[in-house]
Amino acid sequence: MQKLRTGERRSQHPENTEEPALLPGSYASAEAVAHIAVQKFVMYSPLYRLEQEFNRQGLKLSRQTMSNWLLNVSDTWLRPIYEVLHRQLCREKVLHGDETTLQVLKEPGKAATSKSYMWLYRTSGCAEHPIVLYEYQPNRKAEHAEEFLKGFSGWLHADGYQGYHKLPENIRVVGCWAHARRKFDEALQTLPQEKRKDSLAAAGECYCSRLFQLEKSFAELTPEERYEKRLELEKPVLDALLAWANEASGKTAPKSALGRALHYLLEQWPYLIRYLEDGQLELSNNRAERSIKPFVMGRKNWLFANTPGGAQSSSVIYSLIETAKENGLDPYRYLLWVLRNAPAMSQTDESWAEQLLPASGTPGMQNTKRMNISGSAKPEMLFYTLGDLTVTVPIKKLQILLFW
Repeated sequence: MQKLRTGERRSQHPENTEEPALLPGSYASAEAVAHIAVQKFVMYSPLYRLEQEFNRQGLKLSRQTMSNWLLNVSDTWLRPIYEVLHRQLCREKVLHGDETTLQVLKEPGKAATSKSYMWLYRTSGCAEHPIVLYEYQPNRKAEHAEEFLKGFSGWLHADGYQGYHKLPENIRVVGCWAHARRKFDEALQTLPQEKRKDSLAAAGECYCSRLFQLEKSFAELTPEERYEKRLELEKPVLDALLAWANEASGKTAPKSALGRALHYLLEQWPYLIRYLEDGQLELSNNRAERSIKPFVMGRKNWLFANTPGGAQSSSVIYSLIETAKENGLDPYRYLLWVLRNAPAMSQTDESWAEQLLPASGTPGMQNTKRMNISGSAKPEMLFYTLGDLTVTVPIKKLQILLFW
């Protein structure tokens, strides 16, 4: 019988093949990376704090190693899923947008103390599957929103930032009544307590609050029914508010708190009343503000990003975590599922990223197992436990982690 060549022999013994590594050449496991990502992006723990906690438990894992793991996993396995979500997002008819500042220390051509921005785009309440995407950009120019939303045509809920008003005509910006009401509330707070009740600021806030009360009563209606009810009950309130605001602005100092509130209302009026165009639209942009809050909370703890690449990788990880949460998934279990399956799936299925979307998951689909960060079962092991996470590391390989 003809002797088999080496390659043929291997093909007949699939039991000898190994699962592809998450990050070839490193000791990173799916469990370890998922845990570190959740600690930083869900629990807002900076990597230096994680490094200290690991050290107290006897695990010498540097913040640079953890940062490298997150960067490489984000670029290799999470970004393809992010790009699929981006395409799906732009096929929606109603979106929300917002942005917040971020400090990046090594942004080319900029001082370390200058402002960069994290933009956020997300689906509205009418979407079948929620999507929340962050995008890092070095500035607040409207061209970034236009580029990100290329291919999108519909309504975009946003605040009063003028950059959104420069978007193409096929994107109709919807103003935020929460911002308008907040301006009147700020004006109200500047007045003595005894003068607030009958003040113009109180009247303006009352008009805005009436709209929110009506919206609450429409919550269970279909979009078609809500559209009709808004025209019937809210349109008269809007007409009365506009007439009142025009009259009040003529006798209010422009630079006063009330003057600024009236200016905002009148300047934004064409965008504020645009929610009347469709029953799927919302009265405020609170949905986007809630979604950007996790990033703001994290920023208070880790303060800045080191490089633009790190900021962009963070935006991808934040996107998948927040989208998972919006779809009812536990972030750790979802990331674990992705990182366990992506390396193998990518070798046999070109559309692997589409199979690993948060909408494809269920809260109980991932069973956590004991983690072996090295992929080895040799003796002389170090066991590290934090919460429900167990890390198993060979002592000899643990020393290598210090210099990885």
